[in-house]
Amino acid sequence: MGALEVIGESSEFFAPVATDLIDQLIGQYRGELEKVNQAADLFAGDMGGIVRYFLQGNGCDKRGYSSLRAERLFQRKGAVAALNATYWSKALALTDVLDVMPQNRRNDWHKQITEMETPEFSEDTVRPTLYGLLSARQQFLAERVDGIFHNLSGEHVTNSPRGFGKRMIIAYILDANEMTCYSRVGYIDDLRCVIAKFMGRDEPKYHASAALISTLKSCWGKWVTIDGGALRIRLYHKGTAHLEVHPDMAWRLNRILAHLHPLAIPAEFRTKPKKTLKTVPLMLRPLPFAVLETLSKKRFIAGRINTPELDMGRHYNRSENPAAWDEACRVLEGIGGTQVDSGVYRFEYAAGAVIDEIIVSGCIPDKVSHQYYATPANIAQEAIAWAGIGDRDTCLEPSAGQGALAEFMPKDRTLCVEISDLHCKVLQAKGYTVQKADFLAWGEGRSFSRVVMNPPFSDGRWQAHLAHAASMVIAGGCLVAILPDSARKSANLPGFDLSFSRTFSNEFQGTSISVVILKATKR
Repeated sequence: MGALEVIGESSEFFAPVATDLIDQLIGQYRGELEKVNQAADLFAGDMGGIVRYFLQGNGCDKRGYSSLRAERLFQRKGAVAALNATYWSKALALTDVLDVMPQNRRNDWHKQITEMETPEFSEDTVRPTLYGLLSARQQFLAERVDGIFHNLSGEHVTNSPRGFGKRMIIAYILDANEMTCYSRVGYIDDLRCVIAKFMGRDEPKYHASAALISTLKSCWGKWVTIDGGALRIRLYHKGTAHLEVHPDMAWRLNRILAHLHPLAIPAEFRTKPKKTLKTVPLMLRPLPFAVLETLSKKRFIAGRINTPELDMGRHYNRSENPAAWDEACRVLEGIGGTQVDSGVYRFEYAAGAVIDEIIVSGCIPDKVSHQYYATPANIAQEAIAWAGIGDRDTCLEPSAGQGALAEFMPKDRTLCVEISDLHCKVLQAKGYTVQKADFLAWGEGRSFSRVVMNPPFSDGRWQAHLAHAASMVIAGGCLVAILPDSARKSANLPGFDLSFSRTFSNEFQGTSISVVILKATKR
């Protein structure tokens, strides 16, 4: 069984390279090679001594050039080596092969190009090499896994020499000056590419993790969840990156490793982990990397420049990738952006930190798993009117989302409780006081005179949220909740007087549910 069969790899190939482009490149190479040969012949004889005067008399360092003979400067061998390296670099850029090539191979090609040790750039070498790389995609997957494993830090006992564990450490991600070492960060790229393949997701480009490492420098030593929960990472000043993969991912990595080294990987590393009651982070469906790249090109406009307006079109053209553009637009609308012109979005807050959060985590809260449906403004305003908030009332919005209700409540006397990291950042950017927590596990000993809420509805969860919120309302205070219409018959809050609004139908985007507003006043 091959690595291809291990994960159900598809038979897709790289972005194709057009034959006429290779012909054109080889033609350009031959033209420049002829000029190199002419120059070498010209300066090989007496003309070499004459060139020395040009070097000395036209601003060059006399100490540096006076001893440099022109015939040495114009040697054919060195110039042809540089020419070969330049054109091999151009040839590789004709396809996306560098994006999906394992880091070990990228390191080898980079070394050959920078040290000018590439093969001759000829018809006999260019085509076989390019097509060989293009047809090696399935092999690259196994090479990535092997390269990651052999480049785990041998100095840390966290890394097992027998296989991948849930946690692993890669050293020398940063140099002594805390500058990014791209040849090492590439192994993180490889890991993310393999995980993306497991998840049936598009692969990131090979430089994607360099931006991630730069972001992690602002939160040294803290775990950051990326790629939809499939991977966590934390970075230390000394340059080590600690990575933690989902247990299912570690098992899949080890299956490929066992195929490559069948006698070296013990059985326990090749056995699928049993499901236990222990909590394992949920893996969400992350956004495509193309969408994240689209967002990353414009995040500084909303973040580094303190402005609530973001112009997508200034740094990205929709024609480059229409699907990625359209999905990025939906993401911006999902975090409160309003389109005011083609590609221009306006926010009520500085959205840079929120966009950064999306780029790093790879996803936005899923509406189904988080039950997030923004409260329409007309319902929000009516709910606040029912609450009758006075000048001295202390207010709470549980499961606040992005603050659709809090927007109409006194900001200096309102606390928002929210479970989503992303939504917490939105609320903080809008200036609200925020408590990141699961509302049902929070609030013991807290009390408020006004609670206004739009709780999750699925599986009758609104009942538990309603009862928990009611426990925090002081005597004479009131709880106002947006509930499914069926709550008229089933809502039960002992010690409260209940009243219901009219029914609102088809008001929530993405659902046809009918809702009512409940006002519960504590006796």
